Amino acid sequence: MADDTWPLVSKDGVATLEFLGSIGLFVLLFRVGLESDLPSLVKKLPRSIPVWLGDIFLSGVPAYFLCDYYFGLELVPSLFVSVALTATSVGISADIWRESSALNTPNGETFIDVAELDDLSGIALLALLLAIAPLLKAGTNDHLLQVTVTTLGVFAIKLIGVLVACYFIAKYGERHLSQLLRKTSDPDSILILVGTGIIFATLAALMGFSLAIGALFAGLIFSRDPKAVKLESGFLPLNSFFAPFFFVLIGFEIDPNSLQSALSLGGALLIVAILGKVIGAGGPALMFSGWAGAALIGVSMVPRAEIAMVIVQQGRELGDWAVPPEVYSSIMLVSLVTCMISPFLIRWLIRNYPHSTG
Repeated sequence: MADDTWPLVSKDGVATLEFLGSIGLFVLLFRVGLESDLPSLVKKLPRSIPVWLGDIFLSGVPAYFLCDYYFGLELVPSLFVSVALTATSVGISADIWRESSALNTPNGETFIDVAELDDLSGIALLALLLAIAPLLKAGTNDHLLQVTVTTLGVFAIKLIGVLVACYFIAKYGERHLSQLLRKTSDPDSILILVGTGIIFATLAALMGFSLAIGALFAGLIFSRDPKAVKLESGFLPLNSFFAPFFFVLIGFEIDPNSLQSALSLGGALLIVAILGKVIGAGGPALMFSGWAGAALIGVSMVPRAEIAMVIVQQGRELGDWAVPPEVYSSIMLVSLVTCMISPFLIRWLIRNYPHSTG
């Protein structure tokens, strides 16, 4: 933001920052996929599905109508905002649960499962939105519905194809890759890991998905045996080094001139972002938890950080027609405030209502 007012970075510096930010995005989503325990997630779906459906519905739908009908935004920007607000930043809340030794409790496990579903569904909705956004922009086409349905069909086929490929690679090839990583010393092991991830991400990108979404698929391949990767001494420093560049790039792309106009939209979206998760996730959680536990789960879903930022950043790359500067700044405001207030509320609930962890 400061660079926009007082130019501090040269054109070459901007190009370097964008390159490092792209690597940070790859590493970030690769780790999201890596830490997704899909087999365990499937087993716990009966408990987590109602909470997940409630929180994405009450977060995404009100956000869309608020942007479209009240603030008069176009269809595509409203959809990007809607999808972004369905996401959850699992890391921020999980750290509070972990420091309270509550992450392995029934409610803690439910929170993690729902947050993982939020991340995966957010990326899936992003992939879908990136596929149809250009068609929605050209809304005057008489055959728009037919073309959109065709595009959705092609997208579904590609998605199923990539998921099937990921399944077979994970089942028959991941074990050999993990063994190779264990036998190889640093830095060669991390080069093999990153190179393999980039190959899979690139193949997904060639099928029409963004490289960021391909990185998630690459991480899912290794998620069958996450310890084989997470214990690699080279991976966590790689993540710690490159991931911040993505967030620096996010801040670099904020237009200071849009901040004033973003306050009203951001303030309204902040209310939707908080209530959507607290009510949407906390309400269904009442089926198996008391009011304190349900409130804790709902509040834990409030933070919006990496995935929400990825969604609006990918839309921003399409241009102002997809994510205008004021919309971009509004989501950054929502992300900042939700990530600041949630830890205090989570700690307060766990401290004053210890039984809320389940």
